[in-house]
Amino acid sequence: MVWLFSVVLLLSALAAVAALLGARGLRLWRVQTGALAARLGAEPGPAGVTHFDPAELGGLPPPVQRYLRIALTAGQPLVSGVRLTQSGTINLSPAGRRWQRFTAEQQVATRRPGFLWEARVGLFAGLSVRVQDSYLAGAGLLHAALPGWLDMARQQGGGELARGELMRFLAETPWYPTALLPSQGVQWAAVDAHHADATLADGAVSVTLRFKFGDAGLVDSVRSEARGRLVGRKMQMARWEGRWRDWVTRNGMRVPMAGEVAWLLLDGRQTYLRGRLGKLRYRFSA
Repeated sequence: MVWLFSVVLLLSALAAVAALLGARGLRLWRVQTGALAARLGAEPGPAGVTHFDPAELGGLPPPVQRYLRIALTAGQPLVSGVRLTQSGTINLSPAGRRWQRFTAEQQVATRRPGFLWEARVGLFAGLSVRVQDSYLAGAGLLHAALPGWLDMARQQGGGELARGELMRFLAETPWYPTALLPSQGVQWAAVDAHHADATLADGAVSVTLRFKFGDAGLVDSVRSEARGRLVGRKMQMARWEGRWRDWVTRNGMRVPMAGEVAWLLLDGRQTYLRGRLGKLRYRFSA
């Protein structure tokens, strides 16, 4: 029985060490997340227009004019920031199906484009992966880890990573539609009765997405012909699409509460995230 007692002591010691490492790692993760959030909040962006004037829509492609007239209320203050919560499922397999539940909190700054998405993805036996996904001051960040144990992925910097993150900011503008106004830096180009291209530049980083507007005038989807996709440790270019649904009115704006994103690969569409908003809180320009 002595050996059994020794094994129990060893397992107890290992469990204590694991708990200590996990707690320390989680505290460090929270400090890092807080630092990113502070930097996001400190980005002032350019001063300028503070309220929506429908006269600003003159000259825009007809489907864009129709959408913004539906989505916005004349005279309303422009969105300067957003805080939201989100839940849903995410596919962790780049080639198959490994759907796991996630919860997330996101902060967005609009005067200079930026966001921070901090998520917790459940695995098994109470174990979860933490994810930081952000665009800040012209640089992208994708960091996934078991805090205190293992960095599973970490990419940071400019190039295609930054472009991909700015694409995400632009694709999610239906949550903060005043950011799509020309006065906020978006340039629109006509395509046809249901499509228009939106281009957004932040310093040296510039992206274009094609917006598809449905029969009701709202955004059905956004698409890029080439967005960087992290496969293992390599960045590969692929077509990408986000879809929106379940529109509601919040603070005088029409916004979608649910959506999904997918890679459009040669062997078919690969959806990798389906999410729904919970809380949605805005900051507005003075």
